[in-house]
Formats: sequence, structure tokens, C-alpha cells
Amino acid sequence: MKHILLTNDDGFDSSGLLALKEALCDLAHIMVVAPAHEKSACAHGLTLTRPLHFVQIDDDFYKLEDGTPSDCVYLALNALYKEGYKPDLVISGINLGSNMGEDVTYSGTAAGAMEACIQGIPSIAISQLMNDVNRTKHFDFALAKSCIADIVKNIFQKGFPLEERKFLNINIPHIPPQDCKGYKITQMGYRIYSNQAHIHRNPRGQEYYWLGLHPLQWQERSDTSYSNGSDFQAVHEKYISITPIKLDMTSYEDSSKLSQWICP
Repeated sequence: MKHILLTNDDGFDSSGLLALKEALCDLAHIMVVAPAHEKSACAHGLTLTRPLHFVQIDDDFYKLEDGTPSDCVYLALNALYKEGYKPDLVISGINLGSNMGEDVTYSGTAAGAMEACIQGIPSIAISQLMNDVNRTKHFDFALAKSCIADIVKNIFQKGFPLEERKFLNINIPHIPPQDCKGYKITQMGYRIYSNQAHIHRNPRGQEYYWLGLHPLQWQERSDTSYSNGSDFQAVHEKYISITPIKLDMTSYEDSSKLSQWICP
């Protein structure tokens, strides 16, 4: 039997995580290790300044007190699996909201998949666009569940399609399954960010800031590597976006120019 490790950044009781588990429970043995609390936008951080401990919720289902998604994957692989045994696949999600463009660098969901990459395990980050994240308890994730089940079946039949230190970043449009036009292999678009630092005062008159959500605005890249365009454009057009992401962020095309600049 195949083994899959699940994590997320919305917390162990997230409806998206539970939907992911339900979608895959007939395809593999599932282990869940997720943060005890929401860790959205925590990026690829590990906890080094305080101890962490697992709290068992159910059989093969744990929350990690104050842990990040990267903590969850790292500790699960090194503490919960027997020596010499690793899962066949790590999946992070289903995130409540999108992870497209430069949001991938902030994303705790993507970070869970990144940590698996570093540990040499094929991985996927999957996110569900939401019109209102406050109404997720009534959302059925039908399209996302169907998508991830099909993707996992394909992986188990054909093998993982990417080389080491690369993962799949999947974004699901907020539409009924019957309205989905299919899959598009995309590139990361350019996310447009606005000022969402909101200033407030507490009852004692002290100022504090609350970071709000940015509108989902983007710009298509001029150096289009894929005829299908960006992740943003794909979901806007009612396609499921699948973007191959690599951890190597070296700008190879600038190496020669940089050499001339530093050593003329």
C-alpha cells in the first residue's frame, strides 16, 4: 500500500485538510500532521527557539503545538516514520484561498511541499480559491477533491512527473465541477500587491496595525514560457492551474552580466 503524508497551514481542523484526507483515504494509507493553529503566510520557517510536541487527535492524525507546516513535515519524517521508511508522497492543503504568483514565497502551504522536496519526497501543494473564506464550513471542495484524487492516481500509475527539488503547485477555481474546462500547465504570474496595513487604536489609545488581504490582481509576464499563460489567468478562465515549481532560484541568465559587473 502507498503512503501519503498530509499537512497544511490552516490548522489541523481545517475543512480543506479534512476534505483532502477524505479524497485520498481509499488510495493510500494517510498520515496527517498539521499545525495546531493557523499559520498562513508563515513561509518556509522552522521553529528553532522553542520545543515542539505532537498531540494525537486520532490514529495517524496529529497536531503540532505552535508548529509551522515545515516543522510538521520535518518532524513527521524524522520522528513518526520508522527509520528507513518514508511516505511515497507529501501533499499540503487543501489551502483555503489561492497560492499563485509571488504568494508562493509567503505560503505556508507551499512551504510544506518545499520541505518534502528538500527531504527527497515528491510533493504537491493544492489551494482552493474562495469567494469568502469565512464560509468554508459549508464548502464541499468537490472539484478540488476530484482533481487531487485524479492527480494522485496518475502519480501512482506513471510516477511523479518532476525531478528532485521540484513540486506541483495546484490552484482550483471557485466553480462547480461541471463548469471546469480542464487542466492548464501554467507559469507563475506577477501578483500585484496594494497597501493593506491598516492602523487602529486600542481602548488605551495605543496604535497597532492589522495586515489585510490583498485583492486578487495580477499582471501577465512578458517572458511567457508557456502558451497557457499564468496561474492567475488559468483559474480566471475556469481551468485548474498546475504550475511546476523548483527550489533553485538561481538567475542563470544573469550570471554572465554579473561576472562582468563584479570583475570588469
